[in-house]
Amino acid sequence: MADTAEVLELARAGDGEAFRELTEPYRRELQVHCYRILGSLQDAEDLLQETLLAAWRGLDGFEGRASMRTWLYRIATNRCLNALRAGERRRQRESESVTHAAPLPEPTRSRAEPEWLEPYPDSLLADLPDRAPGPEARYETREAVSLAFLSGLQQLPPRQRAALVLRDVLGFRAAEVAGMLDATENAVNNALQRARARLAAELPEADREQAPLPGSARERRVVEAFTRAFEAGDVEAIVALLTDDVWLTMPPLEMEYQGHEAVGNFLRTVVLSGGRSFVLLPVRANGQPAFGFYRRDRGSAIVHGHGLMVLTLSGDRISAVTRFIDNGLLRDFGLSRSLREA
Repeated sequence: MADTAEVLELARAGDGEAFRELTEPYRRELQVHCYRILGSLQDAEDLLQETLLAAWRGLDGFEGRASMRTWLYRIATNRCLNALRAGERRRQRESESVTHAAPLPEPTRSRAEPEWLEPYPDSLLADLPDRAPGPEARYETREAVSLAFLSGLQQLPPRQRAALVLRDVLGFRAAEVAGMLDATENAVNNALQRARARLAAELPEADREQAPLPGSARERRVVEAFTRAFEAGDVEAIVALLTDDVWLTMPPLEMEYQGHEAVGNFLRTVVLSGGRSFVLLPVRANGQPAFGFYRRDRGSAIVHGHGLMVLTLSGDRISAVTRFIDNGLLRDFGLSRSLREA
């Protein structure tokens, strides 16, 4: 087999297969990196393609002073930052045009800006290479794709977001990150300190170790109980599974609801009002239990998709319910927009 230098020379000479051999080992992790910064699977895939195209065109500029992996991360990070600075959203979401037939209950709080966050299928996380993060990383891979972590990241300015991901998730050294961001180490460290402080406020340390292991019996018990209660339309049973400070959010809608009373009222007056009933199809997103969300129509065996729902677990209870109302997301999880019940 040709060594890396030989493959690089072939790629520089225009050999597409050689270029793929150089970059394919990093493709999936680069997509996840773009997702962390942008919060959208489709946006991440778009920026990954732009990254690979830029790398192909700029291969003559790769001098080998850093590894191929580091060089690709530099390109991907800066492409993502450029997109964020330009305010680009790379596709129109159905959720942007969502309207409600009736007024929604008064929220516990409203965000000043929409949170552009979408779920990431666990099936894609399974393809990640078994590459340990650098020694300076603060977050394990599982935690660094959780919705709580991603939601916290979305509150950071772009360069702080990038600095935190590169240092605390991937474990790159400060000098490497400075090179990627065309900044000084001092500037990177200052951005990182501000990002850590802001993220700590969004993601309290005490909550970081509470989730049961994915696929464990403990997780299954909670998920099965939630499924039974929700499909039965039993609001009291649903609320009994929630932590006292549970949050119900619906990105990109700004309205958020916290606590048993607020969430229970929302379920009674909006989601499950008027005899509405739903079918939940289990999937996994961001390392968490999730469902394809389908509404039954009276007198019909067809159920119609209404987006996805993701649960955040804390011990034996549910600490957050995140409802994504974009039906286009169903396809990302291998689900149809409508199904026929047996």
